[in-house]
Amino acid sequence: MILFPAIDIKDNKCVRLTQGKFELMNVYSDDPVDMAKKWESLGAEYLHVVDLDGAKDEGFNNRKSIEKIAKSIKIPMQTGGGIRNSERIKNLIDIGVERAIVGTMAIENQELLTELASIYKEHLAVSIDAFKGKVATRGWQDVGNVDSIEICKFLESIGISTLVYTDISKDGMLSGPNFEIYEELSRKTKLNIIASGGVTSIDDIKRLDSMNMYGAIIGKALYDNKLDFNEALKAIKN
Repeated sequence: MILFPAIDIKDNKCVRLTQGKFELMNVYSDDPVDMAKKWESLGAEYLHVVDLDGAKDEGFNNRKSIEKIAKSIKIPMQTGGGIRNSERIKNLIDIGVERAIVGTMAIENQELLTELASIYKEHLAVSIDAFKGKVATRGWQDVGNVDSIEICKFLESIGISTLVYTDISKDGMLSGPNFEIYEELSRKTKLNIIASGGVTSIDDIKRLDSMNMYGAIIGKALYDNKLDFNEALKAIKN
């Protein structure tokens, strides 16, 4: 299993939100590039970077930081947030991002997503953010009636191989992931599942690893020193 340290960027600063709420934001560093180098130096093999401004407003204010990170590290990075057209995907890949993650597009423009899945293949992933089993879009601001499991089946059918699944109610709460949903996704799809939201302890990581998750994203637990990254890496190597 791959452990993805998360770097959430707002106004070119490294921050963390709680349950996706911008009013519940902590700034952890004024330099996301330094943060990326830190996780790489500690043994991370892949980074998860989110453009929060893009997710909320579709802007590209943080492009400079994202490009600097890509050019400053030797490990791959995946990036999401406000990616709702083919130009943004191409731009990210051109500046060195290994995998672009789309979210809202999977709900609002499935025809385009199907086309892009055939073009970018493994360089494209989809993020499904759900609250009580229903998909949220536009930076978690809009929760509709789309069933999260059904949309994941659709993603598999069009050739998407990698899924980032976040239970919003768990995000930033340091209360553990929603293991039940990951078990259900494993049963009902063959997607490479990256668990996101609530990953807090060594036990959480060991359990996700035993469930054959492709990856787990760790955010607030690292930044609040609830979890030691080196210990987390050792847990999946034993």
